[in-house]
Amino acid sequence: MAECGRKGLSLLEAARSRYESLQISDDVFGESGDDSSENPFYSTTGDSNSDNGGEAEDARRASGTASSGAAGGSQQEQEEEEEEEEEGWRDTLKDISLAQYKDTHGPTQKMPATATAMDFFQLFVPDNAIQNMVTQTNMYAKKYQERFGSDEGWTNVTPAEMKAFLGFVISTSVHRCESVLSIWSSGFFSNRSIALKMSQARFEKILKYFHIVAFRSSQGGNQGLYKIQPFLDSLQQSFSCTFRPSQTQVLHEPLIDEDPVFITTCTERELRKRKKRKFSLWVRQCSSTGFICQIYVHLKEAPGPDGLDTLKKPQLHSLVAKQLCQNLAGRNAIIFTGPSITSLNLFQEFEKQEIYCCGLLSTRKSDCTGLPPSMLRNPEAPQQRGQYRTKMKGNMSLISWYNKGNFRFLTNAYSPSKQGVIIKRKSGEIPCPLAVEAFAAHLSYICKYDDKYSKYFIFHKPNKTWQQVFWLTISIAINNAYILYKMSDAYHSKRYSRAQFGERLVKELLDLDDCSPTQ
Repeated sequence: MAECGRKGLSLLEAARSRYESLQISDDVFGESGDDSSENPFYSTTGDSNSDNGGEAEDARRASGTASSGAAGGSQQEQEEEEEEEEEGWRDTLKDISLAQYKDTHGPTQKMPATATAMDFFQLFVPDNAIQNMVTQTNMYAKKYQERFGSDEGWTNVTPAEMKAFLGFVISTSVHRCESVLSIWSSGFFSNRSIALKMSQARFEKILKYFHIVAFRSSQGGNQGLYKIQPFLDSLQQSFSCTFRPSQTQVLHEPLIDEDPVFITTCTERELRKRKKRKFSLWVRQCSSTGFICQIYVHLKEAPGPDGLDTLKKPQLHSLVAKQLCQNLAGRNAIIFTGPSITSLNLFQEFEKQEIYCCGLLSTRKSDCTGLPPSMLRNPEAPQQRGQYRTKMKGNMSLISWYNKGNFRFLTNAYSPSKQGVIIKRKSGEIPCPLAVEAFAAHLSYICKYDDKYSKYFIFHKPNKTWQQVFWLTISIAINNAYILYKMSDAYHSKRYSRAQFGERLVKELLDLDDCSPTQ
Protein backbone atom coordinates (compact mmCIF):
# COMPACT_ATOMS: atom_id res chain seq x y z
CA MET A 1 0.00 0.00 0.00
CA ALA A 2 2.80 2.37 0.93
CA GLU A 3 4.58 1.46 -2.29
CA CYS A 4 1.46 2.42 -4.33
CA GLY A 5 1.32 5.72 -2.46
CA ARG A 6 4.96 6.47 -3.25
CA LYS A 7 4.39 5.55 -6.90
CA GLY A 8 1.39 7.90 -7.11
CA LEU A 9 3.33 10.70 -5.45
CA SER A 10 6.30 10.27 -7.80
CA LEU A 11 3.94 10.41 -10.81
CA LEU A 12 2.44 13.65 -9.49
CA GLU A 13 5.85 15.21 -8.76
CA ALA A 14 7.11 14.20 -12.22
CA ALA A 15 4.06 15.83 -13.83
CA ARG A 16 4.58 19.02 -11.84
CA SER A 17 8.27 19.24 -12.65
CA ARG A 18 7.59 19.03 -16.39
CA TYR A 19 5.78 22.37 -16.32
CA GLU A 20 7.70 24.42 -13.77
CA SER A 21 8.92 26.63 -16.62
CA LEU A 22 5.36 27.74 -17.39
CA GLN A 23 5.27 29.79 -14.18
CA ILE A 24 1.48 29.57 -14.04
CA SER A 25 -0.02 31.83 -11.41
CA ASP A 26 -3.04 33.96 -10.62
CA ASP A 27 -0.62 36.89 -10.65
CA VAL A 28 -0.29 36.98 -14.44
CA PHE A 29 -1.27 40.64 -14.26
CA GLY A 30 0.10 41.43 -10.79
CA GLU A 31 -3.24 41.42 -8.99
CA SER A 32 -2.89 38.67 -6.40
CA GLY A 33 0.20 39.52 -4.40
CA ASP A 34 3.12 37.14 -4.73
CA ASP A 35 3.15 34.60 -7.55
CA SER A 36 1.42 31.40 -6.46
CA SER A 37 3.09 29.17 -9.09
CA GLU A 38 0.01 26.93 -9.41
CA ASN A 39 0.37 23.86 -11.57
CA PRO A 40 -1.66 24.12 -14.75
CA PHE A 41 -3.40 20.79 -14.64
CA TYR A 42 -5.18 21.51 -11.36
CA SER A 43 -7.71 23.68 -13.19
CA THR A 44 -7.73 22.44 -16.78
CA THR A 45 -8.57 19.10 -18.37
CA GLY A 46 -9.29 17.95 -21.88
CA ASP A 47 -12.82 19.33 -21.50
CA SER A 48 -11.73 22.83 -20.41
CA ASN A 49 -14.18 25.63 -21.15
CA SER A 50 -11.50 27.61 -22.96
CA ASP A 51 -11.71 28.49 -26.63
CA ASN A 52 -10.23 25.16 -27.62
CA GLY A 53 -11.96 23.44 -24.72
CA GLY A 54 -15.30 24.67 -26.02
CA GLU A 55 -14.46 23.02 -29.32
CA ALA A 56 -13.56 19.92 -27.34
CA GLU A 57 -17.08 19.86 -25.95
CA ASP A 58 -18.40 20.11 -29.52
CA ALA A 59 -16.11 17.25 -30.50
CA ARG A 60 -17.49 15.14 -27.68
CA ARG A 61 -21.07 15.74 -28.77
CA ALA A 62 -20.22 15.09 -32.41
CA SER A 63 -18.33 11.90 -31.67
CA GLY A 64 -21.26 10.71 -29.60
CA THR A 65 -23.52 10.83 -32.65
CA ALA A 66 -20.99 8.93 -34.75
CA SER A 67 -21.20 5.69 -32.76
CA SER A 68 -24.16 4.34 -34.74
CA GLY A 69 -21.86 3.52 -37.66
CA ALA A 70 -19.89 0.99 -35.63
CA ALA A 71 -22.60 -1.66 -35.54
CA GLY A 72 -21.40 -3.57 -38.55
CA GLY A 73 -20.14 -6.76 -36.91
CA SER A 74 -16.63 -8.12 -36.34
CA GLN A 75 -16.18 -9.01 -40.02
CA GLN A 76 -16.60 -5.38 -41.08
CA GLU A 77 -14.37 -4.18 -38.27
CA GLN A 78 -11.66 -6.66 -39.24
CA GLU A 79 -11.77 -5.52 -42.87
CA GLU A 80 -11.59 -1.91 -41.72
CA GLU A 81 -8.55 -2.68 -39.54
CA GLU A 82 -6.82 -4.31 -42.50
CA GLU A 83 -7.50 -1.27 -44.70
CA GLU A 84 -6.12 1.03 -42.02
CA GLU A 85 -2.97 -1.08 -41.72
CA GLU A 86 -2.49 -0.87 -45.47
CA GLU A 87 -2.67 2.93 -45.14
CA GLY A 88 0.01 2.78 -42.43
CA TRP A 89 -2.05 3.12 -39.21
CA ARG A 90 -1.01 0.44 -36.70
CA ASP A 91 -1.54 -0.38 -33.04
CA THR A 92 2.21 -0.97 -32.63
CA LEU A 93 3.72 2.09 -30.91
CA LYS A 94 7.26 3.43 -31.01
CA ASP A 95 9.08 6.09 -29.05
CA ILE A 96 9.89 9.37 -30.76
CA SER A 97 12.33 12.03 -29.66
CA LEU A 98 12.55 15.64 -30.77
CA ALA A 99 15.78 17.48 -31.36
CA GLN A 100 16.57 20.33 -29.00
CA TYR A 101 14.82 23.65 -29.53
CA LYS A 102 17.01 25.71 -31.85
CA ASP A 103 16.42 29.12 -30.33
CA THR A 104 16.80 31.03 -27.09
CA HIS A 105 13.67 32.47 -25.51
CA GLY A 106 12.80 35.64 -23.64
CA PRO A 107 13.28 39.39 -24.23
CA THR A 108 15.96 40.24 -26.79
CA GLN A 109 17.14 43.43 -25.06
CA LYS A 110 17.74 44.33 -21.45
CA MET A 111 15.66 47.28 -20.25
CA PRO A 112 17.06 49.42 -17.41
CA ALA A 113 15.48 49.47 -13.97
CA THR A 114 14.44 53.08 -14.65
CA ALA A 115 12.43 52.17 -17.77
CA THR A 116 8.90 53.60 -17.77
CA ALA A 117 5.63 52.24 -19.10
CA MET A 118 6.09 54.53 -22.09
CA ASP A 119 9.51 53.00 -22.80
CA PHE A 120 7.99 49.52 -23.01
CA PHE A 121 5.02 50.71 -25.10
CA GLN A 122 7.34 52.44 -27.54
CA LEU A 123 9.13 49.18 -28.24
CA PHE A 124 6.03 48.50 -30.35
CA VAL A 125 4.67 51.97 -31.13
CA PRO A 126 7.76 54.18 -31.47
CA ASP A 127 7.88 57.93 -32.12
CA ASN A 128 8.18 57.45 -35.88
CA ALA A 129 4.88 55.48 -35.91
CA ILE A 130 3.18 58.28 -33.97
CA GLN A 131 4.71 60.88 -36.32
CA ASN A 132 3.27 58.93 -39.25
CA MET A 133 -0.18 59.12 -37.63
CA VAL A 134 0.28 62.89 -37.35
CA THR A 135 1.29 63.24 -41.00
CA GLN A 136 -1.46 60.99 -42.36
CA THR A 137 -4.15 62.58 -40.18
CA ASN A 138 -3.21 66.09 -41.36
CA MET A 139 -3.11 64.92 -44.99
CA TYR A 140 -6.56 63.35 -44.69
CA ALA A 141 -7.99 66.46 -43.00
CA LYS A 142 -6.63 68.67 -45.80
CA LYS A 143 -8.04 66.46 -48.57
CA TYR A 144 -11.37 66.10 -46.79
CA GLN A 145 -11.76 69.85 -46.45
CA GLU A 146 -10.76 70.44 -50.07
CA ARG A 147 -13.63 68.17 -51.08
CA PHE A 148 -16.33 69.03 -48.54
CA GLY A 149 -15.42 72.56 -47.48
CA SER A 150 -13.15 74.06 -44.87
CA ASP A 151 -13.43 73.26 -41.19
CA GLU A 152 -12.77 76.48 -39.30
CA GLY A 153 -12.24 74.70 -36.00
CA TRP A 154 -9.44 72.53 -37.36
CA THR A 155 -5.70 73.08 -36.95
CA ASN A 156 -3.02 70.54 -37.81
CA VAL A 157 -2.46 67.98 -35.06
CA THR A 158 0.95 67.85 -33.36
CA PRO A 159 2.89 64.79 -32.06
CA ALA A 160 2.10 65.82 -28.45
CA GLU A 161 -1.60 66.00 -29.28
CA MET A 162 -1.49 62.63 -31.03
CA LYS A 163 0.07 61.03 -27.95
CA ALA A 164 -2.63 62.62 -25.80
CA PHE A 165 -5.29 61.36 -28.24
CA LEU A 166 -3.92 57.81 -27.91
CA GLY A 167 -3.81 58.25 -24.13
CA PHE A 168 -7.48 59.24 -23.92
CA VAL A 169 -8.60 56.20 -25.92
CA ILE A 170 -6.25 53.82 -24.07
CA SER A 171 -7.70 55.08 -20.76
CA THR A 172 -10.93 53.21 -21.61
CA SER A 173 -9.01 49.95 -21.10
CA VAL A 174 -8.41 50.82 -17.45
CA HIS A 175 -11.55 52.83 -16.64
CA ARG A 176 -14.43 51.17 -18.49
CA CYS A 177 -16.90 53.66 -19.93
CA GLU A 178 -19.70 53.49 -22.50
CA SER A 179 -17.90 56.05 -24.69
CA VAL A 180 -14.51 57.71 -24.67
CA LEU A 181 -16.38 61.04 -24.68
CA SER A 182 -17.68 60.18 -21.20
CA ILE A 183 -14.30 61.38 -19.92
CA TRP A 184 -15.54 64.96 -20.30
CA SER A 185 -19.05 64.31 -18.97
CA SER A 186 -20.32 65.05 -15.49
CA GLY A 187 -21.63 61.54 -15.01
CA PHE A 188 -20.35 58.34 -13.44
CA PHE A 189 -17.76 57.65 -16.17
CA SER A 190 -16.14 61.09 -16.13
CA ASN A 191 -12.39 61.33 -15.53
CA ARG A 192 -11.51 64.83 -14.35
CA SER A 193 -7.87 63.91 -13.71
CA ILE A 194 -7.16 63.74 -17.47
CA ALA A 195 -10.06 65.70 -19.02
CA LEU A 196 -8.31 69.06 -18.59
CA LYS A 197 -5.40 68.02 -20.83
CA MET A 198 -7.47 68.50 -24.02
CA SER A 199 -10.91 69.88 -24.72
CA GLN A 200 -13.64 67.52 -25.87
CA ALA A 201 -14.08 69.59 -29.05
CA ARG A 202 -10.42 69.18 -29.99
CA PHE A 203 -10.50 65.45 -29.25
CA GLU A 204 -13.55 65.01 -31.47
CA LYS A 205 -11.82 66.88 -34.32
CA ILE A 206 -8.79 64.56 -34.14
CA LEU A 207 -11.10 61.53 -33.89
CA LYS A 208 -12.93 62.70 -37.02
CA TYR A 209 -9.79 62.91 -39.16
CA PHE A 210 -7.62 60.25 -37.51
CA HIS A 211 -5.85 58.04 -40.09
CA ILE A 212 -2.90 55.65 -40.35
CA VAL A 213 -2.92 55.68 -44.17
CA ALA A 214 -4.82 58.57 -45.70
CA PHE A 215 -4.92 57.35 -49.30
CA ARG A 216 -4.84 54.00 -51.06
CA SER A 217 -1.48 53.07 -52.55
CA SER A 218 -1.29 52.47 -56.28
CA GLN A 219 0.32 49.10 -55.52
CA GLY A 220 -2.93 47.79 -54.03
CA GLY A 221 -2.07 45.26 -51.33
CA ASN A 222 -4.59 43.99 -48.78
CA GLN A 223 -7.70 45.76 -50.05
CA GLY A 224 -9.77 45.79 -46.88
CA LEU A 225 -6.92 46.66 -44.54
CA TYR A 226 -4.90 49.08 -46.66
CA LYS A 227 -5.59 51.88 -44.14
CA ILE A 228 -3.78 49.99 -41.42
CA GLN A 229 -1.52 47.44 -43.12
CA PRO A 230 1.75 49.42 -42.75
CA PHE A 231 1.08 49.72 -39.01
CA LEU A 232 0.31 45.99 -38.73
CA ASP A 233 3.55 45.15 -40.57
CA SER A 234 5.55 47.44 -38.27
CA LEU A 235 3.88 46.01 -35.16
CA GLN A 236 4.54 42.46 -36.31
CA GLN A 237 8.20 43.26 -36.92
CA SER A 238 8.55 44.76 -33.45
CA PHE A 239 6.95 41.68 -31.83
CA SER A 240 9.52 39.48 -33.56
CA CYS A 241 12.47 41.75 -32.70
CA THR A 242 11.75 42.28 -29.01
CA PHE A 243 10.88 38.76 -27.84
CA ARG A 244 11.71 35.14 -28.67
CA PRO A 245 9.03 32.65 -27.58
CA SER A 246 9.57 29.34 -25.82
CA GLN A 247 9.46 26.03 -27.68
CA THR A 248 5.76 25.52 -26.91
CA GLN A 249 3.29 27.90 -28.57
CA VAL A 250 -0.45 27.99 -29.19
CA LEU A 251 -2.44 28.96 -32.31
CA HIS A 252 -5.89 30.28 -31.45
CA GLU A 253 -8.41 33.10 -31.64
CA PRO A 254 -8.05 35.24 -28.49
CA LEU A 255 -11.08 36.35 -26.54
CA ILE A 256 -12.08 39.67 -28.13
CA ASP A 257 -15.84 39.72 -27.64
CA GLU A 258 -17.39 42.56 -25.70
CA ASP A 259 -17.55 42.53 -21.93
CA PRO A 260 -20.81 40.66 -21.11
CA VAL A 261 -21.26 42.62 -17.88
CA PHE A 262 -21.16 45.89 -19.81
CA ILE A 263 -23.47 44.55 -22.53
CA THR A 264 -26.16 43.80 -19.95
CA THR A 265 -26.17 47.48 -18.96
CA CYS A 266 -26.60 48.72 -22.55
CA THR A 267 -29.97 49.81 -23.82
CA GLU A 268 -31.52 48.00 -26.79
CA ARG A 269 -30.88 51.08 -28.95
CA GLU A 270 -27.16 51.09 -28.02
CA LEU A 271 -26.87 47.40 -28.83
CA ARG A 272 -28.44 47.92 -32.28
CA LYS A 273 -25.89 50.65 -33.01
CA ARG A 274 -23.01 48.24 -32.32
CA LYS A 275 -22.20 46.51 -35.58
CA LYS A 276 -21.17 42.88 -35.73
CA ARG A 277 -17.43 42.40 -36.00
CA LYS A 278 -16.43 41.81 -39.65
CA PHE A 279 -13.02 40.29 -39.00
CA SER A 280 -11.42 37.44 -37.09
CA LEU A 281 -8.06 37.68 -35.37
CA TRP A 282 -5.74 34.70 -35.01
CA VAL A 283 -2.53 34.70 -32.99
CA ARG A 284 0.53 32.59 -32.27
CA GLN A 285 1.13 32.91 -28.54
CA CYS A 286 3.98 31.82 -26.29
CA SER A 287 2.44 29.33 -23.85
CA SER A 288 5.05 30.09 -21.17
CA THR A 289 4.49 33.84 -20.89
CA GLY A 290 1.35 34.76 -22.86
CA PHE A 291 3.35 37.01 -25.21
CA ILE A 292 1.60 37.23 -28.59
CA CYS A 293 4.29 36.64 -31.18
CA GLN A 294 2.32 36.83 -34.43
CA ILE A 295 -1.09 38.12 -35.48
CA TYR A 296 -3.22 37.39 -38.53
CA VAL A 297 -6.35 39.38 -39.41
CA HIS A 298 -8.93 37.85 -41.73
CA LEU A 299 -11.78 39.97 -43.10
CA LYS A 300 -14.93 37.85 -43.14
CA GLU A 301 -16.85 39.61 -45.90
CA ALA A 302 -14.14 41.01 -48.13
CA PRO A 303 -13.53 39.12 -51.41
CA GLY A 304 -9.86 39.14 -52.30
CA PRO A 305 -7.67 38.20 -55.24
CA ASP A 306 -6.17 35.34 -53.21
CA GLY A 307 -9.54 33.58 -53.10
CA LEU A 308 -9.64 33.29 -49.31
CA ASP A 309 -13.35 34.09 -49.31
CA THR A 310 -14.11 30.89 -51.25
CA LEU A 311 -12.30 28.52 -48.87
CA LYS A 312 -14.11 26.29 -46.39
CA LYS A 313 -13.28 26.78 -42.70
CA PRO A 314 -10.76 23.91 -42.30
CA GLN A 315 -8.93 25.08 -45.46
CA LEU A 316 -8.99 28.70 -44.31
CA HIS A 317 -7.75 27.85 -40.82
CA SER A 318 -5.00 25.66 -42.29
CA LEU A 319 -3.85 28.61 -44.39
CA VAL A 320 -3.99 30.88 -41.32
CA ALA A 321 -1.81 28.39 -39.41
CA LYS A 322 0.78 28.40 -42.19
CA GLN A 323 0.88 32.21 -42.16
CA LEU A 324 1.32 32.30 -38.38
CA CYS A 325 4.12 29.72 -38.42
CA GLN A 326 6.05 30.92 -41.47
CA ASN A 327 8.96 32.11 -39.29
CA LEU A 328 9.26 28.90 -37.24
CA ALA A 329 10.74 26.55 -39.85
CA GLY A 330 13.80 24.63 -38.68
CA ARG A 331 13.51 25.50 -34.97
CA ASN A 332 11.83 22.32 -33.60
CA ALA A 333 8.97 24.34 -32.11
CA ILE A 334 5.89 22.57 -30.70
CA ILE A 335 2.53 24.05 -31.71
CA PHE A 336 -0.77 23.35 -29.91
CA THR A 337 -3.92 23.74 -32.00
CA GLY A 338 -7.69 23.56 -31.62
CA PRO A 339 -10.01 21.33 -33.68
CA SER A 340 -10.54 23.82 -36.51
CA ILE A 341 -6.80 23.78 -37.34
CA THR A 342 -5.87 20.18 -36.48
CA SER A 343 -5.44 18.00 -39.58
CA LEU A 344 -3.13 15.21 -40.70
CA ASN A 345 -2.07 16.96 -43.93
CA LEU A 346 -1.15 20.19 -42.13
CA PHE A 347 0.80 18.40 -39.39
CA GLN A 348 2.74 16.34 -41.95
CA GLU A 349 3.57 19.50 -43.90
CA PHE A 350 4.77 21.21 -40.70
CA GLU A 351 6.89 18.17 -39.79
CA LYS A 352 8.87 18.57 -43.00
CA GLN A 353 9.72 22.12 -41.77
CA GLU A 354 10.75 20.82 -38.31
CA ILE A 355 7.60 22.24 -36.71
CA TYR A 356 5.85 19.69 -34.48
CA CYS A 357 2.24 19.71 -33.38
CA CYS A 358 -0.24 18.53 -30.79
CA GLY A 359 -3.88 19.22 -31.58
CA LEU A 360 -7.37 18.47 -30.31
CA LEU A 361 -9.44 16.72 -32.97
CA SER A 362 -13.17 17.02 -33.66
CA THR A 363 -15.09 14.77 -36.06
CA ARG A 364 -17.33 17.77 -36.79
CA LYS A 365 -14.89 20.69 -37.03
CA SER A 366 -11.59 19.11 -38.09
CA ASP A 367 -10.41 17.94 -41.49
CA CYS A 368 -10.28 14.19 -40.81
CA THR A 369 -8.90 13.24 -44.24
CA GLY A 370 -6.44 10.33 -43.97
CA LEU A 371 -7.35 9.38 -40.40
CA PRO A 372 -8.49 5.83 -39.49
CA PRO A 373 -12.32 5.68 -39.21
CA SER A 374 -12.16 3.17 -36.35
CA MET A 375 -10.52 5.83 -34.15
CA LEU A 376 -13.17 8.43 -34.96
CA ARG A 377 -16.07 6.37 -33.54
CA ASN A 378 -16.95 5.85 -29.92
CA PRO A 379 -16.56 2.23 -28.77
CA GLU A 380 -19.82 0.48 -27.89
CA ALA A 381 -18.46 -0.99 -24.66
CA PRO A 382 -18.53 1.31 -21.59
CA GLN A 383 -15.20 2.95 -20.78
CA GLN A 384 -13.46 4.01 -17.60
CA ARG A 385 -12.03 7.49 -17.05
CA GLY A 386 -8.44 7.61 -18.24
CA GLN A 387 -8.83 4.71 -20.66
CA TYR A 388 -7.33 5.38 -24.06
CA ARG A 389 -6.36 3.79 -27.37
CA THR A 390 -3.63 4.90 -29.78
CA LYS A 391 -2.77 4.22 -33.39
CA MET A 392 0.40 5.35 -35.07
CA LYS A 393 1.55 6.14 -38.60
CA GLY A 394 5.21 7.09 -38.92
CA ASN A 395 5.77 9.61 -36.12
CA MET A 396 2.09 10.63 -36.03
CA SER A 397 -0.09 9.36 -33.18
CA LEU A 398 -3.89 9.47 -33.04
CA ILE A 399 -5.12 9.16 -29.44
CA SER A 400 -8.68 8.50 -28.29
CA TRP A 401 -8.89 9.25 -24.55
CA TYR A 402 -11.96 8.94 -22.32
CA ASN A 403 -12.81 11.44 -19.56
CA LYS A 404 -16.61 11.74 -19.24
CA GLY A 405 -16.59 11.70 -23.03
CA ASN A 406 -14.21 10.80 -25.83
CA PHE A 407 -11.43 13.25 -26.66
CA ARG A 408 -9.14 12.75 -29.64
CA PHE A 409 -5.66 14.17 -30.10
CA LEU A 410 -3.32 14.12 -33.09
CA THR A 411 0.38 14.64 -32.37
CA ASN A 412 3.90 14.06 -33.61
CA ALA A 413 5.50 15.95 -30.73
CA TYR A 414 5.12 13.40 -27.91
CA SER A 415 5.83 9.67 -27.63
CA PRO A 416 2.52 7.77 -27.44
CA SER A 417 3.95 5.25 -24.98
CA LYS A 418 4.87 7.87 -22.36
CA GLN A 419 2.43 8.22 -19.49
CA GLY A 420 1.05 11.46 -18.09
CA VAL A 421 -1.60 12.44 -15.56
CA ILE A 422 -4.43 14.96 -15.26
CA ILE A 423 -5.03 16.10 -11.69
CA LYS A 424 -8.43 17.35 -10.55
CA ARG A 425 -9.30 18.42 -7.03
CA LYS A 426 -12.51 16.38 -6.86
CA SER A 427 -11.68 13.40 -9.06
CA GLY A 428 -8.03 12.94 -8.15
CA GLU A 429 -5.56 11.64 -10.71
CA ILE A 430 -6.72 10.61 -14.18
CA PRO A 431 -4.13 8.70 -16.25
CA CYS A 432 -3.55 9.86 -19.81
CA PRO A 433 -0.86 9.91 -22.50
CA LEU A 434 1.83 12.56 -22.09
CA ALA A 435 0.46 14.44 -25.12
CA VAL A 436 -2.91 14.95 -23.37
CA GLU A 437 -1.22 16.16 -20.19
CA ALA A 438 0.91 18.63 -22.16
CA PHE A 439 -2.08 19.93 -24.11
CA ALA A 440 -4.05 20.53 -20.89
CA ALA A 441 -1.09 22.20 -19.17
CA HIS A 442 -0.20 24.64 -21.93
CA LEU A 443 -3.78 25.49 -22.90
CA SER A 444 -4.62 26.25 -19.25
CA TYR A 445 -2.03 29.02 -19.24
CA ILE A 446 -3.56 30.59 -22.34
CA CYS A 447 -7.05 30.31 -20.82
CA LYS A 448 -5.88 32.03 -17.66
CA TYR A 449 -4.05 34.71 -19.65
CA ASP A 450 -7.10 35.39 -21.84
CA ASP A 451 -9.38 35.67 -18.82
CA LYS A 452 -7.15 38.41 -17.41
CA TYR A 453 -6.25 39.97 -20.76
CA SER A 454 -9.84 40.49 -21.91
CA LYS A 455 -10.40 42.84 -18.95
CA TYR A 456 -7.90 45.32 -20.41
CA PHE A 457 -9.17 45.77 -23.93
CA ILE A 458 -9.55 49.31 -25.16
CA PHE A 459 -13.27 49.86 -24.83
CA HIS A 460 -13.61 52.47 -27.57
CA LYS A 461 -15.82 50.82 -30.24
CA PRO A 462 -15.60 52.59 -33.63
CA ASN A 463 -17.80 51.44 -36.51
CA LYS A 464 -15.05 51.26 -39.13
CA THR A 465 -13.34 47.88 -39.35
CA TRP A 466 -9.81 49.22 -39.78
CA GLN A 467 -10.20 51.30 -36.62
CA GLN A 468 -11.50 48.29 -34.68
CA VAL A 469 -8.43 46.31 -35.79
CA PHE A 470 -6.13 49.22 -34.90
CA TRP A 471 -7.36 49.61 -31.32
CA LEU A 472 -7.40 45.84 -30.84
CA THR A 473 -3.76 45.55 -31.89
CA ILE A 474 -2.87 48.50 -29.66
CA SER A 475 -4.43 46.52 -26.78
CA ILE A 476 -2.26 43.53 -27.70
CA ALA A 477 0.83 45.76 -27.84
CA ILE A 478 0.14 47.13 -24.35
CA ASN A 479 -0.30 43.64 -22.90
CA ASN A 480 2.92 42.51 -24.57
CA ALA A 481 4.62 45.61 -23.15
CA TYR A 482 3.44 44.64 -19.66
CA ILE A 483 4.84 41.12 -20.08
CA LEU A 484 8.25 42.57 -21.01
CA TYR A 485 7.98 44.94 -18.04
CA LYS A 486 7.35 42.02 -15.66
CA MET A 487 10.40 40.21 -17.04
CA SER A 488 12.66 43.26 -16.61
CA ASP A 489 14.57 44.90 -13.77
CA ALA A 490 12.02 47.74 -13.84
CA TYR A 491 9.41 45.41 -12.32
CA HIS A 492 11.71 44.62 -9.40
CA SER A 493 12.16 48.35 -8.87
CA LYS A 494 8.44 49.24 -8.91
CA ARG A 495 5.89 46.43 -8.98
CA TYR A 496 2.87 47.68 -10.89
CA SER A 497 -0.23 45.60 -11.56
CA ARG A 498 -1.61 45.55 -15.10
CA ALA A 499 -4.20 48.19 -14.16
CA GLN A 500 -1.53 50.43 -12.60
CA PHE A 501 0.72 49.94 -15.63
CA GLY A 502 -2.14 51.08 -17.87
CA GLU A 503 -2.80 54.16 -15.73
CA ARG A 504 0.88 55.04 -15.75
CA LEU A 505 1.04 54.70 -19.54
CA VAL A 506 -2.00 56.97 -19.99
CA LYS A 507 -0.48 59.68 -17.79
CA GLU A 508 2.85 59.49 -19.62
CA LEU A 509 1.12 59.77 -23.00
CA LEU A 510 -0.78 62.79 -21.69
CA ASP A 511 2.46 64.21 -20.28
CA LEU A 512 0.96 64.74 -16.85
CA ASP A 513 3.41 65.73 -14.13
CA ASP A 514 2.25 63.10 -11.65
CA CYS A 515 2.90 59.76 -13.38
CA SER A 516 2.36 57.61 -10.31
CA PRO A 517 -0.58 55.22 -10.70
CA THR A 518 -3.75 55.55 -8.69
CA GLN A 519 -3.63 53.27 -5.68
